[in-house]
Amino acid sequence: MPTLEHNALVEMFRETPELAPHFLVTLFDVDVPQHASVAVVESSIDQLIPVEFRADLVLELRDASGALVLAIVIEVQRDEDPDKKFSWPVYVTVVRARKRCGTVVLVVAPGADVAAWAAQDIDVGLGHIKPLVLGPAVVPEITDPAEAEKETELAVLSAVAHGNGPNGLAVVQAVLVALERLDREHAAVYFQVIWNGLREPMRQALEALVMERQIEGEATLPSFMQKLIDRGRLEGIREGELKGIREGELKGKRDTLLRLLARAGIALTHDESERIQACTDIATLDHWIDNVLGAKTAAEVLS
Repeated sequence: MPTLEHNALVEMFRETPELAPHFLVTLFDVDVPQHASVAVVESSIDQLIPVEFRADLVLELRDASGALVLAIVIEVQRDEDPDKKFSWPVYVTVVRARKRCGTVVLVVAPGADVAAWAAQDIDVGLGHIKPLVLGPAVVPEITDPAEAEKETELAVLSAVAHGNGPNGLAVVQAVLVALERLDREHAAVYFQVIWNGLREPMRQALEALVMERQIEGEATLPSFMQKLIDRGRLEGIREGELKGIREGELKGKRDTLLRLLARAGIALTHDESERIQACTDIATLDHWIDNVLGAKTAAEVLS
């Protein structure tokens, strides 16, 4: 059964069919024929024998006169499927025969292992067919928010392909900026696809980044992220961080007070030492620190 990730990537090309020839030119250096339109057509590829092959998407490129100049068969592949090595050559030959134009298969494979498998030559007996595979080796790491806004769909593919890599957080940050420019529905679907592909360390890093910005008052959680990032967990992290900051400040004040008392030669009883350690009010500790100057006894300091 197709997953949300599979369907979302198919819909990306269905809603913006110009992406496919654009990627062929920019990422694969394919000499795409001059064309005036790109249209989605039927995805079922019937033969005279009682077998139906169904591709994820078929696109037609036509020139200004309406003549068909290229067909692109798009397949989203998230897992290895040995049957595809037999069906992909069928797509090329049958579509080419029916439409009387050049035909290519473009496989969208976000995972590195699946992409490497998909890119292998397919032996058809008297030669080989090599699919064009849009995977991590071809999709660039987009870390510049401006570039992500310009090439939003490519930035989404970049986050899916490289989100768990060494530059994963920068890649995800860049696409988040671009997603905020989209309508809520598209942004939510794309973010879920990205989020589902992130492993736990990168999810934690993203949560920590959001938490840090909220603490600093820089940003609130974008609406398309709210359903997926656990706000309760985020608030727990935030509360823990703030508590840690406060505890660190209290400890620093106590240590300063104890050092000043030692330098002044003022000895503390067990109860007085416990009182200082138990104090959780920063203003009180500041008051005691000020009292050290000129004091002769601990009672004068802790007054």
